[in-house]
Amino acid sequence: MSGPPGGAPPQLTCLPVDGIDEVVEGDDLAALLARAVALQDGDILVVTSKVVSKAEGRVVVGKREEALARETDRTVAVRGRTAIVRTHHGLVMAAAGIDASNTGPDTVVLLPQDPDGSARRLREAVARNPGRNVAVLVTDTAGRAWRTGQTDIAVGAAGLLPLHDYAGLTDPDGNELAVTAPAVADELAAAADLVKRKLDRRPAAVVRGLADLVLAPGAHGPGAAALVRPESQDMFGLGAREAVLEALRAEEPRGFGAACPAVELVVALSAIAGDNAAVRHSDGAVTAHLSGTERRQGSTDAVLRAAAFAHGWRAESVPGDQALLRFVPGTP
Repeated sequence: MSGPPGGAPPQLTCLPVDGIDEVVEGDDLAALLARAVALQDGDILVVTSKVVSKAEGRVVVGKREEALARETDRTVAVRGRTAIVRTHHGLVMAAAGIDASNTGPDTVVLLPQDPDGSARRLREAVARNPGRNVAVLVTDTAGRAWRTGQTDIAVGAAGLLPLHDYAGLTDPDGNELAVTAPAVADELAAAADLVKRKLDRRPAAVVRGLADLVLAPGAHGPGAAALVRPESQDMFGLGAREAVLEALRAEEPRGFGAACPAVELVVALSAIAGDNAAVRHSDGAVTAHLSGTERRQGSTDAVLRAAAFAHGWRAESVPGDQALLRFVPGTP
């Protein structure tokens, strides 16, 4: 955030937006919101993805399970009827963010096709009428891998920087910050949800008092897409069970992140192989020379192949030498 460190903290207000009736495809959502609340320059308008989707015609006939297959880019984990998937947006969410509540019988509401684009269009419409420079967040509810319960996050953003990187700055004690980067857009989404509330059919809220976060007219920022972690950096791209199964299949490298350094792979494979194989690193590749007993049994061979795959490497047999396995990076 802008402003000198140690200055007076911003005073913010979260205002509920009431008076929005049922929204259907083709409705002018920006006009409905502008009539329902007197917006001011510097406001942050927070709108649920569901009402955006309804206005954009993202309500489809069918069961959630049917839509889930179409909206899924990759399955992360499945436990009973709960499926955590990566959507085509890159979001990791339960059931791809598909919503079967507050919609007609036998219909479901999909996430907006381009949430950042939706946020930009809403912001531009508000800039034209009523002529206010606001930031816009499109939000949805998501769970957390390490904590029980859900919170709202920003799936679309326009008019503010969704992530504030403090790396390189120093704290009051002179310590340099390395990885501190608050997801401001998500924090605002969660704050606004406290007044929108889940059962009140209130699709929007206004966060006021943080005008310094709002970009100049026409400057939309990178969008909430900037908060999507690249798969190569995702340390939790698969559930625990799914990671084991995918490593044993050794077919789909997605979900395991980028290939680990060769030295790290040597340490991991050596710990698994013990005295059954000699693992070395040379010329950009890692080799494992199996002992005579293991060459005949083949058990260590299979385990090393699966372990290497889980580390982002793939195994190659060496022609003419059944005792030697060669591993090369298998993911970018």
